[in-house]
Amino acid sequence: MPDSGIVKYLVRLRFEVDGVVERADVIGAIFGQTEGLFGPEMNLNELQKTWKVGRIEINLESKNDRTKGEVIIPMSTDIGTAALIAAAVESVDKVGPCSARVMLSSIEDVRANKRKQIVDRAKLIVREWSSKSSSEGENVLKDVTDSTKRAKVINYGMENLPAGPGVYSSELVYLVEGRADVVLFLRAGIENVVALEGTSVPDSIIELGKKKRLIAVLDGDRGGDLIEKELAQVVRVEKVIRAPTGKEVEDLTPIDVINMLKADRAEPSAQRRERAADRQQERTQEGPQEEDEPVVVKTRELYPSLNGTLEAVLLDQGLQEVGRFPISELVQRMEGASGAYFLIFDGIVTQRLVESATKVGVKGIIGHRTGELSEVPDDVRIGTFRDLELE
Repeated sequence: MPDSGIVKYLVRLRFEVDGVVERADVIGAIFGQTEGLFGPEMNLNELQKTWKVGRIEINLESKNDRTKGEVIIPMSTDIGTAALIAAAVESVDKVGPCSARVMLSSIEDVRANKRKQIVDRAKLIVREWSSKSSSEGENVLKDVTDSTKRAKVINYGMENLPAGPGVYSSELVYLVEGRADVVLFLRAGIENVVALEGTSVPDSIIELGKKKRLIAVLDGDRGGDLIEKELAQVVRVEKVIRAPTGKEVEDLTPIDVINMLKADRAEPSAQRRERAADRQQERTQEGPQEEDEPVVVKTRELYPSLNGTLEAVLLDQGLQEVGRFPISELVQRMEGASGAYFLIFDGIVTQRLVESATKVGVKGIIGHRTGELSEVPDDVRIGTFRDLELE
C-alpha cells in the first residue's frame, strides 16, 4: 500500500480450490468476480487507486491436486466497506476452471493492535523509569546515610599510629598528640589526621613529611611545647596550631576544632608573609654568601612574598619574572609562557609538574617539598625551601 495510506483493517480470508492454481489465478478471480457487483466506486481497482485498498497478498500451497491458502486485504476504509469487500470476495466460487470456496477468517483492527503495542511499551517505560527512579532514590539515601557515619580509627605506619583514613589520600595531614585527639577530629568530620603517640617523633611521621604537607595541632600545655620543639628538629611542619593555654586538644568540642582550623586559614596572607619574612631574617642575618648561586639569592628574595600564597613564579635565565599566577593554573599557564627557565612556587614538586615544566624548557624547580618522583631529566635540578634553610 502507498506510504500515504493508513491501514485500519486487515481482512483475512481462507480459500480452497479443487485443483492446482497459482497466485495470479486467485488474484484474477477476486478482481474479476467482484467487479461491478456494487458499482464502479466499489471495484477493488478503483479502491486501490484511491489508496483505500492496499496490495492484496496471497499465500497458498498445492498438495494432492488441491490448493489451499489465505487472502490478506489491507484497507483504510470504514468497517462497513471492509465488511462489504470481505463478503464480495467470499462470493468467489471459481479460480480458473476449478471450483473454489472462500471464507472470512477475521477482520483485524490494526489500530487496536497498534494501541495495544503502544500501551505495552508505555507500561515498560514506566517500569524502567520507576526502577531507575527508585534506584537513584536509594543511592541518594545511601549517600546521605553514609555522610552521617563516623569514620573509624585506623593504624598507620610500622608503629601502628592511630589515624583517620584520609591520611593516605589527602595532600595535607594534621598531626595530633594522641588517639583521643584523632577520635575528636573524626567526630568533626576531619579524616586526614594521625597521632604522634608521644614526644618522640616516629619514623613514619618523618617519612610522611617528605611526601605531604603537615600541620601540627598540639595541646596548650608544657607537653605541647616539648612536642613542638621535637617536631622542629626532625620533620618539616608547615605550621603549628595550639589549643588555648592550659587546655588539651581532646578537651575541645568538634565545633571548637573546626573553628580553630578555620581561624588559622583565615589569617590574612599579609600576616603570613610578614611571619615568613621574620623567619627568613632570623636565618639570614649575615646575608647571602658569595658562593650562593644567583637563583638561590633570587629565591630568598621571593620567599617572603611567595610563602603561604599558593602562587608560582616563572623566571627566565636572567632571573627576570616572566609570569606569576596561582598554582592551580600552573600547568596550563606554563604552556603559554615564553622563556621560562626557573620555577619557584608555593607547592609540592610532583612528577606531572616536572614533566610539564621540562616540556617548556624549565631547568630548575624549587618548591616546599617533593612528592614521588619516578624520573627527572639529568639537566633539571630540583630543590626545596628547606634545602635553602628558608624553613
